[in-house]
Amino acid sequence: MARARTILITGGGTGIGRAVARLFAERGDSVFVTGRRREPLDRLGAEIGATGVVCDHTRPEALTALLAELPERVDVLVNNAGGNTDFDGDREGETPDLVAYAEAFRANLDANLVSAALTTRALDGRLADGGAVVHIGSIAASRGSGAGSYGAAKAGLTAWNLDLARALGSRGITANVVAPGYIADTEFFRDRLPDERREQLVAATVTGRAGSPVDIAETVAFLASPGARHITGQVLHVNGGAYMSS
Repeated sequence: MARARTILITGGGTGIGRAVARLFAERGDSVFVTGRRREPLDRLGAEIGATGVVCDHTRPEALTALLAELPERVDVLVNNAGGNTDFDGDREGETPDLVAYAEAFRANLDANLVSAALTTRALDGRLADGGAVVHIGSIAASRGSGAGSYGAAKAGLTAWNLDLARALGSRGITANVVAPGYIADTEFFRDRLPDERREQLVAATVTGRAGSPVDIAETVAFLASPGARHITGQVLHVNGGAYMSS
């Protein structure tokens, strides 16, 4: 019988992270989930037996405190925390000055790139040999995300992961990116996605449907499985063919 592994999923209280946590828990692993809000973590913990820890992964001091809540060995790290910070607040109709533009640009970099880098660095001494690091990227890294910096942040995550894979390879630890396309039933768009835009996103797929959090969870689980021990430094696109790579 396989040994139960320890899994850490960042930003796992809702959406994709929640689905990932549930899948690992169903398979008998010991699951730790972080997030900025206590309520979703407590709710998930009651449902699947996960341990929830409040943590802002952009803050080094918060990550230092997180280490005290985790076991000495972590088999799988899923860097899911992030999202498009351009959807936070209400900037519609605004023409930001250079200071505001810089703050908005850096917010996406912090949330999606710096948070993953800091978390992985903080956990480096605890990552088990033969384990896995999986980052949640985005189709926006390949196709852009409009005028904001979200796509640039996710593209940076992809590039940074190449060096990470090289650094961890000698320990048998793999490092990969899962890049979702449009995924329904998440808080990503903050309930601001017009029906017309949703229809366009679904129409762009060749499967004719929106993705689901479970689609991403299953891909993450595969990359952390024995069958993926020779896959590293890669981006796995999960978008129903909305973006096809050669």
